[in-house]
Amino acid sequence: MRRPRGFGPARPVLPAVAAVLLLASAATACGTERADTTGGVGAATAAPRTSVTDPPVDGVRITSVTIPTASQTRDSTPTPTPTPSRSLGLVHADPLPTGSGDSAGPGDSGISAVYEITNDGSESLTYTVLFTFTTSRGEVMSSKRETVRAVGAGRTVRGTVELGVLVPGASPVTTAKVAEVTKVPAAEAPADADVCPSSGIRLTADEGDAAMGLRVVGLHLENCGKKDYSLDGYPQLSLLDEDRRPVEGVQILQGGDSISTGTGYDDPPSPLTLKPGETAVSGLIWRNTTEAGLDAVTVPYVRVRAKSGAAPVIVTPHLDLGTTGKLGVGAWKRADR
Repeated sequence: MRRPRGFGPARPVLPAVAAVLLLASAATACGTERADTTGGVGAATAAPRTSVTDPPVDGVRITSVTIPTASQTRDSTPTPTPTPSRSLGLVHADPLPTGSGDSAGPGDSGISAVYEITNDGSESLTYTVLFTFTTSRGEVMSSKRETVRAVGAGRTVRGTVELGVLVPGASPVTTAKVAEVTKVPAAEAPADADVCPSSGIRLTADEGDAAMGLRVVGLHLENCGKKDYSLDGYPQLSLLDEDRRPVEGVQILQGGDSISTGTGYDDPPSPLTLKPGETAVSGLIWRNTTEAGLDAVTVPYVRVRAKSGAAPVIVTPHLDLGTTGKLGVGAWKRADR
């Protein structure tokens, strides 16, 4: 009996067609591609992550850094990676994602560092960490400050800090460092700009100004609540060392002119009432001169009360008082509009 035509021995499949069918089958079965570390078609182009073994600084350490090569930065034109298509097993090139949100965009370096914070204390703390991104010779090319709120006692939290845009002409960054750590009890930390404390008053310190050894740091008191807030006098200050213990031997003087004239905080106090949305300012004024043979004094923390009975807020102006032993404080005044 003859076999119907077409049912003879199986014919060999052409190699090119077999390769396409095999690729399509693998895509259907797995759903996604695996990274190809051989550098062939479909090879992954993720930036390398390098482990960091530097010891922690006050409970904060960097565990790894990610530094893309020049061809992997977001401002370069990505090379499309071939991915399988569901139609007939053919292969086409899909564009790579360019990132999402405000953190991505042209010029973004793609450099980042993964860090962890361990609170080995007995109370919840808010950490502010200054990270620096450096060259192989230790030159700082950029820095970022991160605030991590309410890290519970005995807890470890992790996060990522991104360098963002690197200034043109900067030397290649090779690693990241923990440059500075400040930590305050979570209940006394300055509130974020979009958060109003239960007191209805948000107190913060600015970055300050320095010239010829004279230092001025502004204190800003905003009525973010719904009721009027009255002031008449000077902020109440307590100076604290790195362990947040009282610093002795420093005089706190009223008025900026007790240190230098022309600071903007020389006027005596006068009563004022802040309506919701209004702000008052004061200032911390000092000199950092140092006399030979005397120990210089640095005060990292200042506990501030807007007035008697107000909730305390700890700011971190890092007062480099030298050997002067004096700190001036200005009276509250209405902020210039």
